[in-house]
Amino acid sequence: MDESEMKLMRVDYADLSSKQKEVFNFQKVAGALADYGLNCIKLADDWQGADFLAYQKDGEQTLKVQLKARVTIDRKYLGKDLYMAFPHNGIWYLIHHDELVRIAGETTNWLRTPSWREHGGYSSANPNQEMLAGLSDFSLKTAGEA
Repeated sequence: MDESEMKLMRVDYADLSSKQKEVFNFQKVAGALADYGLNCIKLADDWQGADFLAYQKDGEQTLKVQLKARVTIDRKYLGKDLYMAFPHNGIWYLIHHDELVRIAGETTNWLRTPSWREHGGYSSANPNQEMLAGLSDFSLKTAGEA
């Protein structure tokens, strides 16, 4: 097949390996952040807890971002000036981790669970409506969305 015959086929996320899913998710969130003037650099390994850096076009701010496939809080990220990026129902969110912990404490029972108290972490693919309402200011709308 030569270049003129190339056929692109959409992938099924469920068929991807865990590493492929991480790359896929990075590309998706990087595209959403581009609409906000942020350029993203994928890191080869976690640097200060970050999977990637997002810097503003004017160079005034660089965000350290931990990429997750679902909303996640973890004690090891507290006080590290990390942002969490995660999708929910096709919408990407970007929020400072410590703010996410505050919202989780106000809208869920996560901070009272054995997972958080004994193991220092909690994640959910289905946050409750109250939490989603608290996260609404941190959703990344892509170009063309209201």
